[in-house]
Amino acid sequence: MLQLEECCTINNSATLSWKQPPLSTIAVDGYILELDDGNGGQYREVYVGTETICTVDGLHYNSTYMSRVKAFNASGVGQYSKTLAMQTSEIAWFTFDPASAHPDIILSNDNLTVTCNSYDDRVVMGNSGFSRGVHYWEITVDRYDNHPDPAFGVARGDVLKDVMLGKDDRAWAMYVDNNRSWFMHNNSHTNRADGGVSKGATVGVLLDFTRGILIFLINDEQQGPVAFEGIEGLYYPAISLNRNVQVTLHTGLPIPDFYTPGEADLSGSVC
Repeated sequence: MLQLEECCTINNSATLSWKQPPLSTIAVDGYILELDDGNGGQYREVYVGTETICTVDGLHYNSTYMSRVKAFNASGVGQYSKTLAMQTSEIAWFTFDPASAHPDIILSNDNLTVTCNSYDDRVVMGNSGFSRGVHYWEITVDRYDNHPDPAFGVARGDVLKDVMLGKDDRAWAMYVDNNRSWFMHNNSHTNRADGGVSKGATVGVLLDFTRGILIFLINDEQQGPVAFEGIEGLYYPAISLNRNVQVTLHTGLPIPDFYTPGEADLSGSVC
């Protein structure tokens, strides 16, 4: 049986705990923990073993997951427990990820502030990936020397880390100098727009899976048209920069007032 008082969610992770019914005398060899997809879909096994507690990471934000557990032994599998609903955080909180960052990346401020020790562009990603919902985060420019071209956007997990974000086909980005910006994917530069960054500027990134689009903002104003369409799959927040730039990440933010998300499409994790 799942122990309600021991189960909880933090951000997009769920911790579940269970035990045998108090009057049960049947020997147990292990347990099978299952979660649905957060949309009322099919259950999947997320843990099989002898432990009675498990943390499942990488769930969708703002989703309700149904969970259940059953015991097994050499004779077979027992009945499922009662299901327990687990609600993940409505808004995404995340930091930069030192484990996947290029070695030249320098992180501080609990992995929220980043710069680089190279004059070449280096990539760092966020530690949470998104594949559903609407997400918004901002990056403030703490230092901007000699007119570099930092790039902001999203990337696949296997994006190249030693080139500007958007140079390969695994990143979708806006790069910007002190006067203009461009969108870039697979080294294709599009939609040059006036308006750059300087020290103190704020860059916003709005990722909407309900419409499959990516939008950028500079100082609370949309920068250019919709940057990219047809967005689907798993994406990580990402930036590239060199030693002439330092930025700080801000997450847990509401969607900007000007934007109305589309309708949700009602169509992940290990212990």
